[in-house]
Amino acid sequence: MKKKLVSALMCTIAFGFIFSGCGKGSDKGEDSDENFVYAVEAGSAGEAAAKENNFKYNSVASQADALMEVASGTSNAAIIDLLMAGAMIGEGTSYPDMTYTDKLTTEEYGVGCRKGSDLASYINTVFYESYNDGSMKEIAKKYGVQEALIDQEKSEYTESADGDVAYIQEKGTLIVGITDFAPMDYKEDSDEWIGFDADMARKVAEKLGVEAQFVEIDWDNKIMELDSKNIDVVWNGMTLTSEVTESMECTNPYCNNAQVVVIPSK
Repeated sequence: MKKKLVSALMCTIAFGFIFSGCGKGSDKGEDSDENFVYAVEAGSAGEAAAKENNFKYNSVASQADALMEVASGTSNAAIIDLLMAGAMIGEGTSYPDMTYTDKLTTEEYGVGCRKGSDLASYINTVFYESYNDGSMKEIAKKYGVQEALIDQEKSEYTESADGDVAYIQEKGTLIVGITDFAPMDYKEDSDEWIGFDADMARKVAEKLGVEAQFVEIDWDNKIMELDSKNIDVVWNGMTLTSEVTESMECTNPYCNNAQVVVIPSK
């Protein structure tokens, strides 16, 4: 059911349908009630959308926590990624009594590396190869996000003698900074991280000849975690905002997304 819901939502993105008319903002303006509170993940594109629209909001540790805020009644609505909404709300999901209304933004996902890192261009070559040999789409189908994929341009790896690729190969691990964010990085029936991003990260690690190691991070501190070398890459459905692209060496975009408002359906 999870994959069917995500796939349906991605078809919506593909056809450019803008959702509106059934949310609070559609009737009287999102900020018309000063007591209406949105839950958002700290440091996320959802928080940026709340600020831009002058919404009253609570910042929480993750998008999953934002949904829990709505479920508990602590917040009136949540602003989360459309891809996550497809995996987490509606019939047959963790939150069957929630729905999404307004689509606040259109976005693109990318992978973040340290500023000046040669790892970004290496990942771009894997993106291009896997997109053209069909393996990226097969992974996307597994998690229901195939309609969100972006065509990958031909890319050549620019090696740096003392760069991150050599550093990662020497230590034998690619440390991937993530949060619990279905369908990109999450756990289901075991302790193993799965998801589209998790599987693609493993593919890159395999090409590098190293092991992928996943570390949960505070999303608000992702740049600090990267720069301090606690992680090698941020790979978790990361929106390519101006703050991100100015602070990290980012890959080419690989997936379309949007920020949507989630409310109780009853």
